[in-house]
Amino acid sequence: MSIDPIIDLEGLSVLKAETILNNVSWKVLPGENWVILGANGAGKSTLLHAITAYDSFSGGTIRIAGHTYGEYNWPELRRKIGMVSSELEARIRPAESAAEVVIGGYFASLGLYDEPTEELYEKADEIITSIGCSYLRNRAWGYLSQGEKRRVMIGRAMMVDPLLIILDEPCSGLDPVARERFLRFLQNFSSGEKAPSLVMTTHHVEDIMPVFTHLLALKRGRVLQNGKIEDLMRDEILSELFDADIKVEFTEGRYHLNIINIKEQ
Repeated sequence: MSIDPIIDLEGLSVLKAETILNNVSWKVLPGENWVILGANGAGKSTLLHAITAYDSFSGGTIRIAGHTYGEYNWPELRRKIGMVSSELEARIRPAESAAEVVIGGYFASLGLYDEPTEELYEKADEIITSIGCSYLRNRAWGYLSQGEKRRVMIGRAMMVDPLLIILDEPCSGLDPVARERFLRFLQNFSSGEKAPSLVMTTHHVEDIMPVFTHLLALKRGRVLQNGKIEDLMRDEILSELFDADIKVEFTEGRYHLNIINIKEQ
C-alpha cells in the first residue's frame, strides 16, 4: 500500500521582484525529519510560507497529504501542519497565558475568541505536561524566555495532532545555553512514539540533532542536493552551499563546520 507524502512539491517557483524559488521539487514522507539548510537569502522561509499558504507561488504544484493546493479546503488541511516561528511569536499578546497560547492552536488563532471546552483544557494540560512546561501553565507570555516560548509554540502546534511541525530557525535569538537546552528538548520530543515529522530551517549545521534524518540543501532558491543527511554532509557539498572552503566534522553524534577559506564576493 502506497503512503502519500506529507509534503510533495513539483517545480515550485516563487517570483516577486526577482526569482526567490526556482523549480523546487521535494518530498517529505511520514517518519522523516528534515533539515532545510542554506545561507541567508537562500529562500528557506519563502519555501515554508508557500507550503503553508501564507505566501503565493508563481508556478508548480503543492500537495499536502495527497491533496493538491487549489483543489481542497486549504485552511482545514493547513491545520495538519504546525508552525513554530518568531513571526508568530511576535503576534501573541503579552498577557496571554502559556495555556491559552497552547489552546489557541486548536482554533488556529492567536488569542481565544470562544470559551474552550473542558476537553480542550484537559488536552492542553496533557500537552503542556508532556513538553515539560507545567510550571509555565499560568505564566503570561510576556514573561517567558525565548526558549520557553519555542517549547510552548510546539505545544500549540500539537493541539491538532499534526502530521508535521515546521520550525523556522527555532534557535534564533537563543543564547548558547538556551540553544543547547532547546535542541536537546527537540531531540527528546521527536524521539517520542507519537511524535509528528519535523522540518527545521537553519544555517547552522550544529543545530542538526541525531533525530533528523534528511537534508534539503537550498542555494539561491534552487535545490542543490536533497537526501539522507549522512550522504550529504560532505566537505564539497557544504563548500558549494556556502561559497567557502569548508571542512565538516562529526563527533559525538553532532556535526561541526570549520571554515578554511572564505571566497571573495
